[in-house]
Amino acid sequence: MPEKSASLVQGTLDMLILKTIDLEPLHGYGIALRIEQMSRGVFRVNPGSLFPAFRRLERSGLLRGEWRSTENNRRAKYYLLTERGRKALKSETREWSKQIAAIARILEAT
Repeated sequence: MPEKSASLVQGTLDMLILKTIDLEPLHGYGIALRIEQMSRGVFRVNPGSLFPAFRRLERSGLLRGEWRSTENNRRAKYYLLTERGRKALKSETREWSKQIAAIARILEAT
């Protein structure tokens, strides 16, 4: 029986998108695929969640899009991290690290 993909905790999708494009600019499908690959199939992001997140992040100035040709010679919007996005990612990563450590301490309590 195949494993069910996990739901993302609210607020994490933006951070995962920012981290993914921090590694390299990608188009929407590439971002979804990369998140699935990096999470080893635990997170599968559907386009209905992904594209509104792109618009929200663009409006916030955390990423920007530019049209490029894909490896298949099709036009696609590639997303790039802005300096503001890089700072937000760094801050979010620190905050999540603190929260993860706190949750681990609680779960390991005897």
